[in-house]
Amino acid sequence: MEKDLREKGYLCVPERFADLINGVVCGGREILQPSDLAEMDSQTGYLQMSTGKDGQRPKRKTKYRDVIRKTAFGVNFMVIGIENQEEVHYLMPLRCMSYDAAEYERQAAVIGNRVKRRKDITSAEFLSGFAKDSRLYPCVTLVLYYGEVWDGATNLHSILDFTDIPKELREKVNDYRIYVCEVRKFDKTEVFQTDLKQVFDCIRYADDPDKLYGLIASDPVYQELDEETFDVIAEHIKTVELLKTKEYGREGGKVNMCNAIAELIQRGRMEGLSQGIEQGIEQGIEQGVRALIEMSIEYSSTREETRERLVQKLQISPETAQGYMDRYWN
Repeated sequence: MEKDLREKGYLCVPERFADLINGVVCGGREILQPSDLAEMDSQTGYLQMSTGKDGQRPKRKTKYRDVIRKTAFGVNFMVIGIENQEEVHYLMPLRCMSYDAAEYERQAAVIGNRVKRRKDITSAEFLSGFAKDSRLYPCVTLVLYYGEVWDGATNLHSILDFTDIPKELREKVNDYRIYVCEVRKFDKTEVFQTDLKQVFDCIRYADDPDKLYGLIASDPVYQELDEETFDVIAEHIKTVELLKTKEYGREGGKVNMCNAIAELIQRGRMEGLSQGIEQGIEQGIEQGVRALIEMSIEYSSTREETRERLVQKLQISPETAQGYMDRYWN
């Protein structure tokens, strides 16, 4: 639940929402501006029949969208929703279709209240609650998938059983497509203008400690991350301890991820970044020491400062620390 709330809060920031749509949907073209976005109620729902003592009656089933915004395009608008998925949802086409249909129903209800108060409408328009020239705002939903491989359906027809259904009838069944962005496979992160680039890159390399470390050490943006960005990254790379060391990198409202990771290395607790520690203490310390020395070089620490840090943090002898220095200080 806490992770889900972090993701929603992170993407609710207008700059990130616009950047996500521009980068993922529009190929990097700046179609949306943050100022084009307006907040909407994330609560949606649809009517279903429920059976009670007095027979069947309609009951509204309420659901909540992860993130939804009304976007302005000139004098027109479009409704864009984002759904975050950690696991594959095999009914996602139906789920997204129900979200979008509920949004159209909401719009139609608002229009209906206005139309029925008009005096110049026809009987058909009155019964419809919708004038001949009334229009709904288009709606689309983007699914952000953070898992390994999306092997679920991306359209409604894929979850329908057409066995023995004549072609003539099958062709008349309307399809409904969904749009899935597999974050771990999205390698064109240069299209992003915000820290979405850092988030997507870290998630993509979450299972490759060496690439992940190299990425963080080489990109200066990781030295001044927004706290909520740091939290989202830490959650997705499954490094629980990284959240606990955030205080070691916090300064002036920003978080230096390099310093937070350095603290993990010094503790010898690279659970989410070093598979070696899980395979054995000795191998884990070796990897931790090497990473600490490399980071010390990156931040221009002296040999003496680094050797003393090894002695104090890892509780090893000066001779052992010097041996590590001779091996890894290039």
